[in-house]
Amino acid sequence: MAGRLLPRAVRSLQTLTKGQLSAVRMDHHSAALPAAIRDKQYPKLGNRDIVGFGWNGIPTYIDRPEFPCPAVRFRENTPEILALREKEKGDWNKLTVEEKKALYRASFRQTFAEVNAPTGEWKSVLSAILLGLSVSAWFIMYLRKFVLSPLPETINREWQEAQLELMVKQRQGAVDGVASKWDYENNRWK
Repeated sequence: MAGRLLPRAVRSLQTLTKGQLSAVRMDHHSAALPAAIRDKQYPKLGNRDIVGFGWNGIPTYIDRPEFPCPAVRFRENTPEILALREKEKGDWNKLTVEEKKALYRASFRQTFAEVNAPTGEWKSVLSAILLGLSVSAWFIMYLRKFVLSPLPETINREWQEAQLELMVKQRQGAVDGVASKWDYENNRWK
């Protein structure tokens, strides 16, 4: 598997020369990665192993359900973890459940169930939306009260009815307008 990772790492990091590609560290804990990239990333990683290509070709750790294989182990190598890794090379039936869990937690921070568990983030999103709506409502009320001029009288229902009555009396649009829909003999709408 480590041999298949090398071409992907080289393709994603086009700036490497052939001399830099020749210096590749290969052991059972780390994937094939060019020495230039390894030397650049290891001060940030500490004593953690690079074990794969990663989500975007850079050795970082992130828990993502759609990409379950991070490029580095979660915890740094300690003597206890190194001893467990030596023990895991043998028969797994000899490992206790606690040792298997310790090995898993050394490589991964969360299980799939923990990654996919609801976080309650929707509550903060909903509260931010409601806060934004309430601030907007208060701002509109402030504008209507102190900034905007009062509505003109043409908006009132009474004024509109009086205007319509005046248009009918003046016979505006007698052929196909408003006045054509009024029955002048019976004083009602047709």
